[in-house]
Amino acid sequence: MARSITTKQKAINTAVIWVLGLVMFFPIFWLIILSFKTESDAIMAPMEVLMSGWTMESYDAVNRRSDYFKFFSNSVIIALGSTFLGLLIAVPAAWAMAFVPGKRTKDILLWMLSTKMLPPVGVLIPIYLLFRDTGLLDTRIGLVFVLMMINLPIIVWMLYTYFKEIPVDILEAARMDGASLGKEVLYVLTPMALPGLASTMLLNIILAWNEAFWTLNLTSAKAAPLTAFIASYSSPEGLFYAKLSAASVMAIAPILIMGWFSQKQLVRGLTFGAVK
Repeated sequence: MARSITTKQKAINTAVIWVLGLVMFFPIFWLIILSFKTESDAIMAPMEVLMSGWTMESYDAVNRRSDYFKFFSNSVIIALGSTFLGLLIAVPAAWAMAFVPGKRTKDILLWMLSTKMLPPVGVLIPIYLLFRDTGLLDTRIGLVFVLMMINLPIIVWMLYTYFKEIPVDILEAARMDGASLGKEVLYVLTPMALPGLASTMLLNIILAWNEAFWTLNLTSAKAAPLTAFIASYSSPEGLFYAKLSAASVMAIAPILIMGWFSQKQLVRGLTFGAVK
């Protein structure tokens, strides 16, 4: 009896997971469908959309109108640049908080996390004026800096959690063997926390790639990433659903492919130190 209940429960859990997965995937599925339709077909009823013909017209129009690889290269540089700069700052900060904590370490961590609750629009004007006066508007360097700053609390928190799972005795043994602070971090701490570092890096790349608020407000043409590429298909005349869908698919495809191939590393890192 107990075995049948267990089997039934597993079947229910599997069905629920599949339903949730399909619900979450449906917007992407519909986006892909619309990208292969004409503008007139894309605004029809759902069943009529599915029954209509397939075409590459929207992708051809997007490629003719926009320089996709320019936006793509901007996204890659901004996402990778903000990630590596954030790690350079977050690794020593998380190390200090994890292994040399002070009386206010937890307060500092909570304060850092609380900054993520601040509405971005609340600081848009001062940051915009600062960027204007320093010549950072519509530059890759400016976006790298601002995206690094907004994601830094998450990076520090994740690395702090991973570092706390590493036994202090191992680091103390390295010090007794004459390892300097730099060698301790580089040759002892980093290899042990590699899954956590990898998952933190991947998550930050995804966050930076998908960031739209700051990229749309701090860029216009030169440093515009793929989020601006998508927004360019919304105009006062209305939305071009098929072209907008094609542009969206082209923008999210690289990050989806990266997430698919790195999902094992991402899950391993996110569960690093958890009770197995």
